[in-house]
Amino acid sequence: KAWAPKDVVLYNIPTAAGQKKDTSVPLPASYSPRYVEAAWYGWWEKEGFFKPEYQSRQPHGKPEIFSLCIPPPNVTGSLHLGHALTVAIEDSLVRWCRMQGFQVLWVPGSDHAGIATQAVVERKLWKERGTLRQDLTRGEFLAEVWKWKEEKGDEIFRQLKALGASLDWDRLCFTMDAGFSAAVAEAFMRLHEDGLVYRDRRLVNWSCALRSAISDVEVETRQLQGRTVLPVPGCPAPVPFGVMFTFAYKVDGQEDEELPVATTRPETMLGDMAVAVHPDDPQFTHLHGKRLQHPFTGRLLAIITDPLVERDLGTGAVKVTPAHSHADYELGKHHGLPLVSVIGEDGAMTAECGDWLQGLNRFVAREKVVSALKERGLYRGMKDHAMALPLCSRSGDVVENLLKSQWFLRCEEMAQRALEAVESGHLKLTPKFHEKNWRTWLSNISDWCISRQLWWGHQIPAYQVSVSGSCDLGKGPQRAASLANLPSSSSADALFVSPDADVLDTWFSSALFPFAALGWPRKVGDLQEFYPNSLLETGSDLLFFWVARMVMLGEQLTGELPFSQVFLHSLVRDAHGRKMSKSLGNVVDPLDVIHGASLQDLQGRLRDGNLDPQEVAIAMEGQRRDFPQGIPECGTDALRFALCSHRVQGDDINLDVATVLSSRHFCNKVWNAVRFTLGALGEGFAPQTPEEVCPSSPMDRWILSRLYHTAADCGQRFGEYELHLVTSTVHHFWLHNFCDVYLESVKPVLQSRDQSRILQTRQTLLSCADLGLRLLSPFMPYLTEELWQRLPKPDADSAPSICVAGYPSAGQLAHWCRPADEDDFLLAQEVVRVARALRVTYRLTRARPPVYLMCSEPAAHRVYEEYREPLQTLSLAGSLELCPSSKGAEPPVGWVWGRVNDHTEIYMDLQGLVDPEAELPRLAARKKKLERQILELTARTQASGYQEKVSPRAQAERQQKVMGGSGWWGLCLVEMLLKYLFSGVKKPFSCIHIFTFFIIIL
Repeated sequence: KAWAPKDVVLYNIPTAAGQKKDTSVPLPASYSPRYVEAAWYGWWEKEGFFKPEYQSRQPHGKPEIFSLCIPPPNVTGSLHLGHALTVAIEDSLVRWCRMQGFQVLWVPGSDHAGIATQAVVERKLWKERGTLRQDLTRGEFLAEVWKWKEEKGDEIFRQLKALGASLDWDRLCFTMDAGFSAAVAEAFMRLHEDGLVYRDRRLVNWSCALRSAISDVEVETRQLQGRTVLPVPGCPAPVPFGVMFTFAYKVDGQEDEELPVATTRPETMLGDMAVAVHPDDPQFTHLHGKRLQHPFTGRLLAIITDPLVERDLGTGAVKVTPAHSHADYELGKHHGLPLVSVIGEDGAMTAECGDWLQGLNRFVAREKVVSALKERGLYRGMKDHAMALPLCSRSGDVVENLLKSQWFLRCEEMAQRALEAVESGHLKLTPKFHEKNWRTWLSNISDWCISRQLWWGHQIPAYQVSVSGSCDLGKGPQRAASLANLPSSSSADALFVSPDADVLDTWFSSALFPFAALGWPRKVGDLQEFYPNSLLETGSDLLFFWVARMVMLGEQLTGELPFSQVFLHSLVRDAHGRKMSKSLGNVVDPLDVIHGASLQDLQGRLRDGNLDPQEVAIAMEGQRRDFPQGIPECGTDALRFALCSHRVQGDDINLDVATVLSSRHFCNKVWNAVRFTLGALGEGFAPQTPEEVCPSSPMDRWILSRLYHTAADCGQRFGEYELHLVTSTVHHFWLHNFCDVYLESVKPVLQSRDQSRILQTRQTLLSCADLGLRLLSPFMPYLTEELWQRLPKPDADSAPSICVAGYPSAGQLAHWCRPADEDDFLLAQEVVRVARALRVTYRLTRARPPVYLMCSEPAAHRVYEEYREPLQTLSLAGSLELCPSSKGAEPPVGWVWGRVNDHTEIYMDLQGLVDPEAELPRLAARKKKLERQILELTARTQASGYQEKVSPRAQAERQQKVMGGSGWWGLCLVEMLLKYLFSGVKKPFSCIHIFTFFIIIL
């Protein structure tokens, strides 16, 4: 029923773009996201509510500034739920600050995402035209990328607006804009002038499929437990990995002596320069200082000793290939070994390998090398071997360590300052436990390879001057020529200057975003006003790759930390805790949750995507399992609220669409509550300000005190970025305080003739609706705007929109704080709880039996007397009488009783309301079901290995089921009902009988 299609109501009143929505028409009978979300965003934007300048002109405006930049989404495609979480968190914080009167700037932007975007466009060209990038000139290819960017960039911005993101769109920034590109070039040159940027030939992560160096974040590690066959781009057949090969090198001058080595990469043995053994390994002591014969190159390899060699791995001897392994590179540097590259940037074997291997794919060459070793009698076998296989996240290719000339950025000193910023408290990380990773990463940082062999990106502002053969920096060839150290005899005609073809790593330009987006290096305007930012909010997976680099470059280039606080949220996974992946079919488009999508639509998009047919089949099966009825329309507000309701400062978030659907039902509850309030206010109602509302009735005092505490808790939790506690607090107020209790309790008052009480109740209703909507507004901007616009306002409230109205504060509502009233009503609510439990036990639906309350405590008696009317209403009693306690007296036949506390008992008259004959079959069936469940649950707990295999938490949960309502407790309840209610015994059944019997059973 919960997933059933909902009624759709459309807003059909003609409204020009940017014009205010017509709220003079009656509210639809039920909540419909499409109706509620229509027209509002364009009006907000046109009125300038999202600009920091707006609040500076308002009566409740404050001089405080709150600024942050959105983590710029990549222009590789549509936004996903991870982006939606970021938007939900940041927009909630932004709207909260704006409602407090802060001058708020939230900068929108998008990232060019060099490797990712280039790879996507290359796939698109191949799929649509059968064209490779290499078939085009660089200019032609870049024109295709810009076309993609315009299309996808606009789509991303539309999605951000659909999510309600209150960004200042007049300050939109793209990392390849002219101004931003100039900032990137300036940053590169300043860092070079400071001696931090340099060029060197080193080992880098290399994607042969992309023919480019890639960053660590673009390397995914796949753990293999043994032999695993995987496809590799550019390789004619799948390749087995997770295998350890063993072969022998002959000792030079001793044909009968050999040294076996083990490796997972036999093809790189053509680049071996030595073999290393542990100095204390006795099996190789006699070989120290000797040399080995390379069977294919004739090269003599030194046998070297190193304490880092793992004696128990493989044969205990390891081949050393300095040009293709980071560990071997360091070992080679220490021992002065030469560097010979045997794998080229295209993944083919180089001329260093000889004619028999040159030009072959490296994995094809592997087979030939193994065959050649067998022919020479040097092959010693292979076996399964657990290993970590590095893969390029963009191409799926196996990452190679290749020796390349690249641009590097020295990071040690900048990293030290970033460490000190956190240690000193000048930079605060939330949650605090991320400080450990911060220290670990920055204490062990290496220099950063910042160049990439791509076409799409910021071309490095360096030029090759042919006369000197050196690279020089400048804003153009002429500037580079003037900087070059040319011989005095050089003529202008002999001078040739060519730009560096490489581009900068995307993370380099992304690291400049907080200040480059505000106009750096010009120290005027926005940079002067809003930098440093107040906050950086992003996913915890970007702590090192983005956050740390922003801190390092921001402090280096501007002399200031780019922000003083970092709030890191968890990652979003599917309902089963799996990482979201297109190939699993569990990626959820936020717009599908907002607007709804049938299973056919979801699967149609899979078929039209870039997955191969086998992956499509797996993904479609995943969708059929997770979304058999498709995804219901939930609306933007429900999605935002559901995302923020998760604890984002801890473990990853397992998002179930059912959670979002529950939030939609909450939207409907709020909708109906405000409709009720509007109906109760009637025409011509004169509202008072919160300061003027002074309640006198107990229920009015209670609900307004609850509203005060709700506002106080929300303000505190917002300040601590505990958004899940804010949503929980405001949800509890609306649902459990206002809707379930207060609205129900005041219905008889509104139907009475006591005009004074009616007026007071109306003022309280309006205060709760108005301030309750404001508390909810940062999370649900559309719903709250739609409803708030229809509420009557006191003359003192001039805010045109709820998004710039004042946020309720504890100080503003302090006169409503009545802890004693809240404590009293908690006591009264216990009576309601027991009365309703009796109704459920005896399956009373419409009947309203008389209720008697026996109380022996004078103070409690006073409370019950004060709340008599709401107690009767909320207990669904036909009447409610207060009587002195008569302990030990038997209740009349046909009455049941329950114990509220030590001094209070409740009696309910059920004569003529329960039919024993009709209840017997139901109870008998229930008894059989419970007995079966108990047997099944008990059998599981007694299974072999249960204590060892099942976690303590799961054991506790299962034990709770055995003893709870689905187990022994439920069975005891049914048996007592059968025994006492329907046995013909005149003494009635009571709650205390069950409790006593249950204790005996335990």
